[in-house]
Amino acid sequence: MSVTTEPSAAAAGIRPFRVETPQAELDALRGRIAATRWPHKELVEDRSQGVQSATINKLADYWASDYDWRKCESKLNALSQFKTEIDGVDIHFIHVRSPHPDALPLIMTHGWPGSVIELLEVVGPLTDPTAHGGRAEDAFDLVLPSLPGYGFSGEPTEVGWDPGRVARAWAELMNRLGYTRYVAQGGDVGASVTDAMARQGPEGLVGVHTNLLVTALGGPQPTDSEEERAAADALATFRASGFGYFLEQATRPQTIGYALLDSPVALAAWMLDHDTDSYQKISRAFLDEQPAGDLTPDRIVDNITLYWLTGTGASAARSYWESGRAAAGAAGQTPPEASIPVGFTTFPGEIFQAPRSWVESAYPNLTYFNEVDKGGHFAAWEEPVLFASEVRAAFRPLR
Repeated sequence: MSVTTEPSAAAAGIRPFRVETPQAELDALRGRIAATRWPHKELVEDRSQGVQSATINKLADYWASDYDWRKCESKLNALSQFKTEIDGVDIHFIHVRSPHPDALPLIMTHGWPGSVIELLEVVGPLTDPTAHGGRAEDAFDLVLPSLPGYGFSGEPTEVGWDPGRVARAWAELMNRLGYTRYVAQGGDVGASVTDAMARQGPEGLVGVHTNLLVTALGGPQPTDSEEERAAADALATFRASGFGYFLEQATRPQTIGYALLDSPVALAAWMLDHDTDSYQKISRAFLDEQPAGDLTPDRIVDNITLYWLTGTGASAARSYWESGRAAAGAAGQTPPEASIPVGFTTFPGEIFQAPRSWVESAYPNLTYFNEVDKGGHFAAWEEPVLFASEVRAAFRPLR
């Protein structure tokens, strides 16, 4: 059951927000794409040298000629959007109340190279489940904030915005919205924020769900079973051949930021070069016109365009630097245990498929665990219906 109060938006410092992009900015974007200085084609037939020319050329052609940002702008403006200043940073968020009574408040956090755009297709299934094959009693009031330095949120002007600080800001946001009992969900960077919320245990937070085991990224895990060895091998492969973006953003975000704010094609290539599964799916969406679920050309370019128009390539990259700095400062310290219920879903295309044993070790109070048969790192984006069903199932016992 949801427990809410109705604070005055003005008193809480919450202001309505709309996306209004000047046409001159869109024209300038197309001009910059047309003026791209292209490198020669890679010398190999696979992606071992990075994003392949065929993929990025097709994306750029579509972006400059057929793509229409106004459709995404309209989709965003059809939802209730707001801004509020928390701890010196203007936080943008989408807030959609369910039409069903006693909806459970849920704050969901996106990751990198994503944004609130990766979560838009789960808004309907989560807030109005009866219209999407679900039950009224599984409804959520949904809060989708943009991470500091991402999208329409403000850029921090001081260091220290690590996942723990974001977690505290999210608790303040939910309090400011009048929610006294709520749950949280996150993947990628959002999983780090959600993990921090679970360990901080702010008043009102009664459970969390994640789809990336961030604790496994910090060090060796047991390899006693075949499942554990497979997960460890996948992690090792990622660190050996797919870790470039992670290392650069964790150590030199400002350096890469100059390219990300100057060239839209450089920004697109950087954002595509994430994990193998999502890269291959994005390539197929452009080259073969075979999108994986809702990971379509339009939605892919929507997300890249958001980064470009808001000029957040460098500030978003700094979140990795902040996480690395916080981890180094906490080295050797045992983190607080997450005492609230934790749910976890393993998607087959994730960087690694976390075995239940690893998840139970990280979260002794694991109350929900499931392995599904499709979806990858951007699970909510790629498979919104399946993702929504997992979120409903994870939090059902907490209603």
